[in-house]
Amino acid sequence: MSALASSSSLAEPFRHPALFYRGMDEYLAGTLPFIEAGLVAGEPVAVAVPGAQLAALRSALAGSAARVRLIDMTAAGRNPGRILPGVLFAFADDHRDAEFVRIIGEPIWPGRSEVEYPACVQHEALINHAFAGRSAEILCPYDVAGLPREVLDDAERTHPTVIDPAGQHSSPRYAPDQVLADYNEGLPVPAGVATLLIDAGTLAQARAFALAEARRAGLGPDRADDFEFSINELVTNSIEHARSRSALRVWLEDGHLVGEVADTGRLEDPLAGRRPAPPEQSRGRGLLLVNHLTDLVRIHRSERGTTIRIYMKL
Repeated sequence: MSALASSSSLAEPFRHPALFYRGMDEYLAGTLPFIEAGLVAGEPVAVAVPGAQLAALRSALAGSAARVRLIDMTAAGRNPGRILPGVLFAFADDHRDAEFVRIIGEPIWPGRSEVEYPACVQHEALINHAFAGRSAEILCPYDVAGLPREVLDDAERTHPTVIDPAGQHSSPRYAPDQVLADYNEGLPVPAGVATLLIDAGTLAQARAFALAEARRAGLGPDRADDFEFSINELVTNSIEHARSRSALRVWLEDGHLVGEVADTGRLEDPLAGRRPAPPEQSRGRGLLLVNHLTDLVRIHRSERGTTIRIYMKL
């Protein structure tokens, strides 16, 4: 497997293989040669993986670890919507002058919740659009012993090539746009949740409602402010772009405070909120900031409109 950890023979400047591994020995055999080849070539290398894998790689790299940007994905990527702007783009854009950039990114690990997973697999599908044409490779490890078969099936649909103990091969199931469509799931609202209809004249009411609910749920002052800010951004964007009243709902669910804003507008850009905003950009940062401040963002698009749901862990 180690000899195939890089797909340098492919013509497309951006490469996005999945690495299927079983156990730490296979993990290191698939990732260390990828890192070492980059260091030998003088290429910038980043590793964003869960803590146990990060510790194993740091130990195996020894003194070379100082030349690699090491990131705990369970923190940086807890909200999958943060990974593109805060990890992948952030590193690649820091090295725009480099001829080639290498990143190991492991956004899906055993323990990801059912509510997080759709956002994770959408992230993997969107990488292919976000980095198309860039001189970079993002290697995505998948723990075949710890992840369900359907997760591995989705990995074959979001990665054009797959690396496993048999070698590297093209994925005949590769269909990232179909994955985005399949996981554009409806977001049912629990029974009994009240709806607050908001327009430009009642924005202050929406902010006060969000802050009161955050405090009632037990969020600390900073987190309560983040929830209020996020709801305000979503409602403001809704009113501005949908040009209609937005429906605001807040409730508790499985250890999270959940807020939702729904309207009749169409959010067409699948990468909205996942691209870094240049310093000179004064507008259009709302969803990017919401991704940064919350623990999860789920979006549902339909002919009837757009629903954006945020989660804050209690």
